[in-house]
Parts: sequence; structure tokens; C-alpha cells
Amino acid sequence: MMTVADIFDKGGIIIWLLLIYSFIALAVITERFLHYALMGRPAKNVEDLLLTAFESGQIQQQLDSLAGPESRVMQGIFQAHKRQVKDLESVASRYGSEELQAMERGFRTLSILGNTAPLLGLLGTIIGMIKAFMVIEIAGGRVDSQALAGGIWEAMLTTGVGLAVAIPILLLLHFLEGMADRRAHSMHRCAMLLLEHLPHEHKHEEVEATHHRKGVVHAV
Repeated sequence: MMTVADIFDKGGIIIWLLLIYSFIALAVITERFLHYALMGRPAKNVEDLLLTAFESGQIQQQLDSLAGPESRVMQGIFQAHKRQVKDLESVASRYGSEELQAMERGFRTLSILGNTAPLLGLLGTIIGMIKAFMVIEIAGGRVDSQALAGGIWEAMLTTGVGLAVAIPILLLLHFLEGMADRRAHSMHRCAMLLLEHLPHEHKHEEVEATHHRKGVVHAV
């Protein structure tokens, strides 16, 4: 039965590189999940809270009590309103983009790791196959079938490890992207709720919330 030590011995430098891939991905994924878990979120009844705050004239205090990137977007909008900025939609888009960029930090790294791990494993397999056929050539074609099979599975080992590294990375990346999408829509909704009650210069063209991969969230 093959042990972990055998895997590293047979796979060579490619297996060690894939191990480094795994450590980097684990660090990024752990940091991202902690970031999402600790950044907070607004209350579910945020619309009622805002309406009550506007009626009582305590909107600033209410915004200060909220948590998460949604709160920072709304605070940015309200501060711009107090400075008499007319185009509050642009302000909302800018703050939303900054918050979304912070939430997506590390996604590109995970994408690179997940997409190149199988290629790295395939490279190891090709190198192993080249070596195996070089041995066949040196032996003049008189190679024991058992030895040949052993050389082939050793070459295929790196492809298997590469896929084993890539699949969980890509699955977790898609899960994180879904979390970022949901927060982007939440920021969009909270910005709209605030803009509905603030006098500002409206744009005539219709602007939709963009997907988080484009890195921009429009308020309206």
C-alpha cells in the first residue's frame, strides 16, 4: 500500500509544488471565511429602522449603529449628502466598488491556483511518460510489462494529485463568489433604501447592479 512518503518520492518536485499550492489556498480560504464571518451585517428590518430614523431625525445615529459593508456604503452616501453632493448614485457606486473589492481580495489567487493545479499535474505526467519511454528505448523495447505499468502509474500520479488539489479550491472559490454576490445585492438594496429618502440629482438612464466579477456595484 502506497504511503504519503511514497507519493512525494514518486511524484518528485511537482508534488511538492502542489503541496505549496494547497497551503496557499488553505491560508487564503481561511482568511476569507473569517473575514466574512466577522464583518457583520445589517439588521433584517433595516428598512423600518431607516424610516423610523428619518422620522425622528436621528438618521446619523442609526447609520452609526449598523454593521457591515452595507453600513459603510450608507454612511458614505449620507456624508456626501451632508456635503451637498448632487450625484449620490455615483457616490454609492464608488463606495460599493471599494467594499466589494475588499470582499473579493484573494479570489484571483484562488482562481490561478485552481486553474493551474491540473496543468501542473499534467506537466508532471508528461515528464514521467517521457522518462518511461526513454527507458523503453534504452532497453531496445524489451521491457517487462509489470515494470512498464509501474512507470506509467507513477507518471499519472501527479495528474491525480493536481486534480485533487484543484477541485476543492474551485468549489470553495465558487462558494465565496456566491457570498460576495449576496453581499453585493445587500449593499445595492441598502443604498437604494437610503437614496429613496434623500433628495439628490437623479440620472435619466437606467443603471443595473452589475455582477461582482466586474468589480462594481451601482446603487441604482
